[in-house]
Amino acid sequence: MNILVTGANGQLGSEMQIVSRRTADTYFFTDVCEGYEHLDITDLAAVREYVRANHIEAIVNCAAWTNVDGAEDPEKYELVETLNATAPENLAIAMKEVGGLLVHISTDYVFGREPYNVPCREDQTGTPTGVYGLTKLHGEKKILATGCNYVIIRTAWLYSEFGRNFCKTMLNLTATKPELKVVFDQVGTPTYALDLAKAICKIVSERSYIGNSGIYHYSNEGVCSWYDFAKMIQHFSGQTACNVLPCHSSEFPSPVTRPAYSVLDKTKIKETFGVEVPYWTDSLKKCIKNLKES
Repeated sequence: MNILVTGANGQLGSEMQIVSRRTADTYFFTDVCEGYEHLDITDLAAVREYVRANHIEAIVNCAAWTNVDGAEDPEKYELVETLNATAPENLAIAMKEVGGLLVHISTDYVFGREPYNVPCREDQTGTPTGVYGLTKLHGEKKILATGCNYVIIRTAWLYSEFGRNFCKTMLNLTATKPELKVVFDQVGTPTYALDLAKAICKIVSERSYIGNSGIYHYSNEGVCSWYDFAKMIQHFSGQTACNVLPCHSSEFPSPVTRPAYSVLDKTKIKETFGVEVPYWTDSLKKCIKNLKES
């Protein structure tokens, strides 16, 4: 099976490159940055041509605008909408035309306006609090409207050994700062990108997506605040000299209100695809070990 991964230079795309080597499928990795085969997914004609030329049967879309605060700039809205909604629609159209599959990565930020206190299910109404979440929700709806075979996976708090993320930032700050404040009033679950990549490859390689188009949730198991996340990073790294303190979100003003509670219910993806979901601290420990060894 020929599978295209877009946004290959990002955290998830980088992990997909590692995990895909263990499968019997043929993977193609594209991005718009140097070092990768170039593919502009905002150009439908270019997507169609790439799919045709390489006999692509499935696309895993890891590309997106992910700068949550930056998305609030009114001058950026059209670009954010294009990347997060129009581009996924292009990929969905291309897969619809060849009878292929689109695996699209969405986000917990489609929720947030309502005061949830139980894990969010896939059938809950999206209530985004900012442009990032709104445009990602638009992308989901545009994919569904094409009628293609799709697996949309909402994830949250993604981190890995690659790129910029909370885990790597905290490793740097706890090693260089005497004191650090981290918010404790935003609750969710960290997701190790390697675990998500494994789940995606399992779904695609086993062809278990057939007849199971839908929206699914994936993050690691468990619940924590950003403060708890930071303290566990500090614990596993052994960088305990920094005094990490809890604080309210109001102490870090932002142009967008982030979800106060965005824990995702993973029941559907586990029951449908037989995906095993590791506990968040177990995965975090592995990631930090890899970072320290590298």
